[in-house]
Amino acid sequence: MKLTAVFEKVPEGYIGFVEELPGANTQGETLDEARANLAEAVELVLEANRMLAEEMLVGRDCIREPLAA
Repeated sequence: MKLTAVFEKVPEGYIGFVEELPGANTQGETLDEARANLAEAVELVLEANRMLAEEMLVGRDCIREPLAA
């Protein structure tokens, strides 16, 4: 699976987001900082989504396994 990072130059530096992952967006004074911040934002969004899904599945008969994409 590949995700697409989009960065836009703005007066304050750069803003960035991931096209395929709503909620994963950030900013930075430099492009490198925006890239690092976006990587962290992706991790946080995925972690939050995982926690929400785990809470929703408590007590349900489910199979959870790694996705190879």
